[in-house]
Amino acid sequence: MARPGPTNSLSDVAGLTIGCAEDASALTGVTVIVPDQRAVCGADVRGGGPGTRETDALQPENLVDAVDAVVLSGGSVYGLAAADGVASAMGAEDRGFALMELPGVPRSPVVPAAILYDLANGGDKAWGDAPPYAALGKRAYAQRGTRVPLGNAGAGLGAKAGALKGGQGSASIVTHDGFTIAALVCVNSWGSTTLPNQRAFWAHPFEIGGEFGAVAPSGAAFDAEDWSGAKFNPAPRANTTIACIAVDADLTPAEAKRVAQMASAGLARAIRPVFAPFDGDVVFALATAARPTPAPRALAVARFGALAADCLARAVARGVHAAETIGPHVAWRDTR
Repeated sequence: MARPGPTNSLSDVAGLTIGCAEDASALTGVTVIVPDQRAVCGADVRGGGPGTRETDALQPENLVDAVDAVVLSGGSVYGLAAADGVASAMGAEDRGFALMELPGVPRSPVVPAAILYDLANGGDKAWGDAPPYAALGKRAYAQRGTRVPLGNAGAGLGAKAGALKGGQGSASIVTHDGFTIAALVCVNSWGSTTLPNQRAFWAHPFEIGGEFGAVAPSGAAFDAEDWSGAKFNPAPRANTTIACIAVDADLTPAEAKRVAQMASAGLARAIRPVFAPFDGDVVFALATAARPTPAPRALAVARFGALAADCLARAVARGVHAAETIGPHVAWRDTR
């Protein structure tokens, strides 16, 4: 029987470390996921207002077939610089891609990234020409480990999930035959993660062991156009849910992309509405290659993708469930 891993987080996939860094005054932060060895990565960009780095390079027909890290960041366009900080730190350790080894020529760390918009959350963004994100990226990389903090952490620090305080969530599942699939997400969605006028999460059918409160829906019918709990007057790129899936199988780039695409269904299970013109939703999928993918491969990929979607839905709810109120941004735990 499938069950969550020991920590119910992304770090249950062996060979990954996760680092988070925050700027409390600016109400923003960065999360970095680092494989011990370069890992195959796919990406699925669904939102109408994405902000990304290196996602084109990840396309299966292109040269890059593995990455050195994945960065999720607050800060909108400024946050893309977090990947610069991570790449600089990794380059200093001689990590990265090299088409050929040449004396005096540094390696090129491949660090795809996605950002969410938290510029208008009330934090001090008067940074002039020196945004903090490159430094936050370096700090997150330096303090990475196997603990994955939930709620007001990393890129989830300044996030909002509809009308509620958003945050960073994670979840994992171990299959009956020993594969581990996990998700990490920073929830800054336009849509609501809870049913209209209820505290129950949309992801409640996928909850395991009361991991996000065990609040059942009331069963009352609601209007299909009742978007209670969504953000009011959303602005372009003022939202976004960004995530990273990991599986310990030896997927190809095309297979990893398919897992990312299937995993995006988890956002649709946990957030309503989702993938809107003003969302920038992005899902990465890492394959650590610790175990061979069983035959038939297509069926295995379908199973990994389906389980990844369930994990991602659970991770969304766990991030909002764990978030804490900051100023006017009221957390789920403080609603009644």
